[in-house]
Order: sequence, then structure tokens, then C-alpha cells
Amino acid sequence: LTMESGNIYCLMAPSGKGKTTLFRILMGFEHADSGQITGLTHTRISAVFQEDRLCEAFTPLDNVYMAAAPAFTKAQIREELLALLPEDALNRPVCTLSGGQKRRTAICRALCAPFDLLIMDEPFTGLDSTTKQTVIDLINDLCTGKLLIIATHAEDDAVLLNAEIVRL
Repeated sequence: LTMESGNIYCLMAPSGKGKTTLFRILMGFEHADSGQITGLTHTRISAVFQEDRLCEAFTPLDNVYMAAAPAFTKAQIREELLALLPEDALNRPVCTLSGGQKRRTAICRALCAPFDLLIMDEPFTGLDSTTKQTVIDLINDLCTGKLLIIATHAEDDAVLLNAEIVRL
């Protein structure tokens, strides 16, 4: 399987077929039992995990700012977050946000981090269709020219992202 920068790929398979394990191997958290991964030397990887992995006492602004690429100012991060969250949520501790708001914060953090490859493991879980479309619009804005690999169970997600489907 060859994946090229500038493209979006949706990995589709039933639960337990190895999508998350593949992501863990790509990120260097696990070693493959067989096969080879090539072409990732010096590749900056950002990720959205199945769990949000946010600093609960920090605000959404602080969660994104601490991981953001140097090119992003706090004002720019605020604008990106405002596309996903109500303004009153930006300066509250993440622990006070709803599950969907936490998810959107985690997605924004991954999108604002410096990356060549963005891995997203079930990123749209818990998002309604309107919110999902807003998130997809932001993904399309911030991922131009980058490689994006998403694990999803929903073929509709691949269609909305105009992604190539990879069945495992």
C-alpha cells in the first residue's frame, strides 16, 4: 500500500482488525510483527486518538497553544477554535466541557500542531452531522498538501472527506 502526501485515506474495517494497531506502529509506539513501513523518516506526525488526551485543567486555548506550530499565534488558534466551539467554552477548563466539545478541542489541537502526517482514529465519534461537517471543513482547510489517514466505520465520512477508502 502506498500513500501519498496531499491525499486523504480512510481505513475501513470491523472493530478488532488492526486499524489502531497500525496507527500505533506508524507513530512508533509498537513494532510490527512482520512487513515494513518506509518513507516516514523525518516525518512529523500529529494524531487524534480514540480518547481525547487533553490536559483537563487547561482551557481549550491552552491545550491547542501548547502543541501548536510556531506559525500559529494565540489569536489564530482562537479563530480556529471559534470555528468549532462556542466562545464561552474557550477559556473554561476542559473538564467542564461536553464530550463533543472536548473532541473538537482534540481535533483542533492535532490540526494546529506541526505535521506532515495526520492520523485520526475515529475522530467524528460523538459529533452530530452539522458539527462533523464543520470539523471536516476545518480539516480540509488545514491539511492541504499533507497526508491524512483516518480510521472510521462510516463510509459517509470518506465521502464527506473526498477520501480514498482502504479496506483492511
